Amino acid sequence: MVVNNTGSKIQQEKSTVNAMILLYCHQKHHTSRHQLCNECNELLQYAMQRLTMCRFGEAKTTCERCPKHCYHKNDKQKIKQVMRYAGPRMIISHPIMAFRHFYKNLVNK
Repeated sequence: MVVNNTGSKIQQEKSTVNAMILLYCHQKHHTSRHQLCNECNELLQYAMQRLTMCRFGEAKTTCERCPKHCYHKNDKQKIKQVMRYAGPRMIISHPIMAFRHFYKNLVNK
């Protein structure tokens, strides 16, 4: 069975991941504001694919709270590194997005 999630909650999660990777790449790899290096672009494409194919669909929690981690080992380490760096900084660059993500994490404890 092939899943193709396009609901609003998945789209919101995709926007959050996109913003985190852009922030991380800009500050760590010194790319221009809306550009990604090849490594970060590959990670973004992989993350978008994983979200599109997520078995939980619109009932998905944040990745941190997910009962089934679907990332391959190397990609999981990369996305964790991105989220650890970008997460706290999202409060400044994307406060509403950061608050939604934080709230979703609290609710799904």
